[in-house]
Amino acid sequence: MLTQPVDVVEWMFPCLPRSAGRARVRFIRQAFQWEMPIDSAETGLILLSELVTNACRHACSPRGRMIGVRVLLPTSTLLRIEVSDANAELPTMRHAAAEDESGRGLELVASLATSWGAHPRGEGYIGKTTWCELALPSPAGPVSDHLIPCG
Repeated sequence: MLTQPVDVVEWMFPCLPRSAGRARVRFIRQAFQWEMPIDSAETGLILLSELVTNACRHACSPRGRMIGVRVLLPTSTLLRIEVSDANAELPTMRHAAAEDESGRGLELVASLATSWGAHPRGEGYIGKTTWCELALPSPAGPVSDHLIPCG
């Protein structure tokens, strides 16, 4: 089952489109290690992907900056995902029209996450951190609901 007290992993990625895919791979491996329920891992994967994609699309200046990803399990029933970038402009939710090809990321985050937000990074750092939290089911669920190794 999920471990206590706080489990934290941190990764750095270049501000490139492929970084969202790389973050997803690392996240799913970590979710397996934490024995996270499959439904929660899939939802966390979507949330992480949206936050990293937004950072790659909107926060790649100044050039060469990295994107920081931090994933925490502060309790056995809460997942927190934080993505830090070098753009100080806080994100705002758009309401994309049906014909728009993008602009729905934060709406998706808001609908899937228990809560989300953004804040300027700490003193001495450039940019912001966008975060979301996902409530996880009680660890007492049936074993079939958890990630099981393949092979």
